Amino acid sequence: MSVTQSFSACLEGTIGEFGLTEDALSEWLVRLAPRLERLQVEAANRSLPHIRILYEEDDLAEAKAAYAQLVEGARAVVIFGTGGSSLGGQAIAQLGGWGIPGDNGLGADAAATPRPQLLFYDNLDAASLVKGLDALDLASTRFVVISKSGGTAETLSQMLIAIQRLKSAGLESKISQQFLAVTEAEKPGVANGLRDLCKAFAIPTLPHPDDIGGRYSAFSVVGMAPAFARGLDFAAFRQGGRDVIDALTAAHTPADFAPAIGAALNFAFAKERGVRASVLMPYSDRLARFSHWFVQLWAESLGKEDRAGTTPVGAIGPVDQHSQLQLYLGGDRHQFVTIVRASKLPEGDTPSLDEGLAKTAGAPYLAGHTVGELVMAQSKAISDAFTEHKRPVRVMEYDQLDERTLGSLMMHFVMETILAADLYGVDPFDQPAVELGKRLTKEYLARMDTAAG
Repeated sequence: MSVTQSFSACLEGTIGEFGLTEDALSEWLVRLAPRLERLQVEAANRSLPHIRILYEEDDLAEAKAAYAQLVEGARAVVIFGTGGSSLGGQAIAQLGGWGIPGDNGLGADAAATPRPQLLFYDNLDAASLVKGLDALDLASTRFVVISKSGGTAETLSQMLIAIQRLKSAGLESKISQQFLAVTEAEKPGVANGLRDLCKAFAIPTLPHPDDIGGRYSAFSVVGMAPAFARGLDFAAFRQGGRDVIDALTAAHTPADFAPAIGAALNFAFAKERGVRASVLMPYSDRLARFSHWFVQLWAESLGKEDRAGTTPVGAIGPVDQHSQLQLYLGGDRHQFVTIVRASKLPEGDTPSLDEGLAKTAGAPYLAGHTVGELVMAQSKAISDAFTEHKRPVRVMEYDQLDERTLGSLMMHFVMETILAADLYGVDPFDQPAVELGKRLTKEYLARMDTAAG
């Protein structure tokens, strides 16, 4: 695999009484054996959709053709979707430079062929939506709308406003060419507002897997449009996920499978050491949204039944060394921290810092070093600092940050989450509290209608 995991700084032999004994960790790993065996069976027969999707090929060709047709003549692509319909796509797009100034993607043609601007509208806010649409040339803007159920109120509202704007701009005849939707296939007796809207305007749709929830959907068609928009190889992304499944298949015991170790560490620290927060801290701008994606995955999958789960925290290095680190090293001992970093210097590093300028700035220690070297030194120093403060820290390293590596990282945490749910005794795939919020929202809107009447 392209990602390795080190957890020695979580054990009593390294950090003393605040660490886990090897026997304690082994105990929780043994408890994972039945679930690991079921996962191996599900991998072998591909009965678990979260694994099966990694081996699909036909959906990729279909989505690529639909996206290519959508973006003909486009200057901007707007993705409407919220939660899992957006965060996985953002994590993928950021690998390709989305949100990084001056970066137009990783594809070989990125420099020669300017790509349409990519925008995600995931949080519903009236002012942001109106001002965002005002700033766009609607005739050259395309919209990708993602909702598994087709009934997500936030996403439907965004799409309705965009359609109204296009109609007001005299572009009603172009609506079918300016939208592409991703939603579940039609089912008898099951309402799907997004699909109905697409039918009314002849908008093409791509099928969202009906057996994969949003927070697990990055490896499906949900992640494809963001990947295409940034010139990324989605097949390589899926290959990274398959690397994790290959490791699953080869494991003789849970101790042989890195996600199982991660699940056991998280659970053991929560149960035996009072840990209440799981912090993910990658050292790369291209992994900032990956950290956000992890927060939803962990929170929505494990936070159930008034007892399960730890609070996930998304951090990013080095900047959060200056905003969160004091708490993690000097505050209450309730965090389990995972650092994700490169094992070698990245390509495209800066030139070495000038010796004279460094001395003038009062920082002679920077002379002759690159920015990449500074970040690498910081990422290694921080893990050492955790050890010196006797705080548990896990380190995950990769050689090169590319599509395959990101796929491996994301599938690692998918598997770790599923296995952690087994230890907590909860279903990792439902979200009953979220569904309650949706129902209450509809009730409040109905009361507004009654009051207005």
